[in-house]
Amino acid sequence: MSFEVVSAYTLLVGDADEPATVSVHTTAEEAWRALDREVRRRCGMRPRPRRRADAEAATRLANAWRAGDPEGRYWNVTVHRLPIPLPVIAREAVVAGR
Repeated sequence: MSFEVVSAYTLLVGDADEPATVSVHTTAEEAWRALDREVRRRCGMRPRPRRRADAEAATRLANAWRAGDPEGRYWNVTVHRLPIPLPVIAREAVVAGR
């Protein structure tokens, strides 16, 4: 059995007033966009127009939100490298008698 490594990104956002939100994303851009969207929702801000996600802008926004209550608010984006087993479907033919 062979293995392929895939990446997954988890987002964790929580505070003392609301339950934590945990989500899994296939790309870093999706995870940063989800962080931006979740912080905006919790702050009552309108959603950001659809454009490319900016990790630095999402980080600044999330840090500003957390600064309002640093003891009760938290967020984290983490990358995971997952080995996925792949079955061997076909093998190379062995030429006999050479």
